[in-house]
Amino acid sequence: MAERALRGARLGTQSFEDERGVEMAPRQQVEYICADGHTFSVTMADEADIPYEWEDPKTGQIGTRVEGGEPLVKNEKAVRTHWDMLLERRSVKELEEILTERLELLRGGEIGPPHLHRPVKKAAKKAPAKKSA
Repeated sequence: MAERALRGARLGTQSFEDERGVEMAPRQQVEYICADGHTFSVTMADEADIPYEWEDPKTGQIGTRVEGGEPLVKNEKAVRTHWDMLLERRSVKELEEILTERLELLRGGEIGPPHLHRPVKKAAKKAPAKKSA
């Protein structure tokens, strides 16, 4: 097996292909500025959607685009809770009626976990022990 091994070739980290004849995609440099005045640039493709903010790879600060104006504000839907969705289907009066019906069934033992409906067994009282004189 040692005869077949490729020695000195870092196969996992090095490519043997050269870049001759390869045409790179058109690129652009986008400049960002941090709150403290530090600027940095990022290389991006020409057709890429350029984000308004970018994290500086050296300092970790968030920079905003030097030339680009304000970011587009997306219209986000308000978060709907379970209660909101329930109120779309039923009125509060209907919900109160359903709750009353279900509570009656639960208290009557017709629905719910079985351990809530078993008769409770009382422990037998022990007779006091006799004292020897």
